[in-house]
Amino acid sequence: MSDTPNTLQQVDADINESWETIDGIIDGFFAALPKIAIGIVVFLVFWLIARTVRSAMKRAKFGDDETSTLSTVFARLAFYAIMIIGLFVALTVILPSLTPGQLISGLGIGGLAIGFAFQDIFQNLLAGIMILIRQPFKVGDEIESGDFSGRVEAIETRATFIRTFDNRRVIIPNSQIYSDPLKVMTAYDIRRSEYDVGIGYGDDIATAKETMLEAIKSVEGVLTARPAQVLVSSLDASWITLRARWWTDAERSQETKVRSDVIEAIAGALTKAGIDMPFDTQVVLFHDQTEETDGDRAKQREGWPTVPDKDPKPAKMVDAMRERAANRNAKDSA
Repeated sequence: MSDTPNTLQQVDADINESWETIDGIIDGFFAALPKIAIGIVVFLVFWLIARTVRSAMKRAKFGDDETSTLSTVFARLAFYAIMIIGLFVALTVILPSLTPGQLISGLGIGGLAIGFAFQDIFQNLLAGIMILIRQPFKVGDEIESGDFSGRVEAIETRATFIRTFDNRRVIIPNSQIYSDPLKVMTAYDIRRSEYDVGIGYGDDIATAKETMLEAIKSVEGVLTARPAQVLVSSLDASWITLRARWWTDAERSQETKVRSDVIEAIAGALTKAGIDMPFDTQVVLFHDQTEETDGDRAKQREGWPTVPDKDPKPAKMVDAMRERAANRNAKDSA
């Protein structure tokens, strides 16, 4: 029973100490209210400055960017940069013991961790900015990247959006577009197409070339600014290959339609002119390996079929074919 008063006194002392700590925190908070208010005001001033700069940069035009995409990117980067500086200044006002050097060092350690965590995002961001600055292609161009090709719908800081020719949306990371080979199919106004046609060895090459040229020129959509050509490409086993070349607008829809019309016109013109377009010819030779000089195949090849109590030498292939033909004729006559 003698320990009870001491225990109560110790509990009272702990409670008093806790209340003193809480009271000190409350007093410190009220004492820091003016600094907190000033810090908030400073942060709001930087926020207003950041908004003003962002609006001004959005209205500006950088290079040949007609869609203002590059202006929007720079405006966002400037906005966040000013906001980060404003946050640093506000924290310095609220906590005078926190020096800018400590903030920068802390940001360096945190930035390293963030950099590793968001490496792909930052890589795509930098690639997107470089694409917008250098502009290897624009919105509306037809491009081919990897296994995908289509028309560019939007270029953002993280990815490029394209609509494929079968009307699907594909989102390609900017880092892939910037580092891998890229084909811009509408970089120039016109595009050359070609198609190979085979004619018979007995046909006159000059006549065939003239016939194909006239057929190409008669197709609507074939440009006359650059003349069409028909060249001898190769001498193949069954025909002489002539390569037709012509120029069209660079857009895929126009190029595909004109290509179909040109091939149809060439086929019709050559047929009308009596010029042969031969099919592929193949010759299959069956070599009979069961001559008398070959010996007994049942002893020479593993798995060669034999019939007990009969001649182990297998029948010749030609005999089997003759027997099958005779059986077919017997059925037909019956």
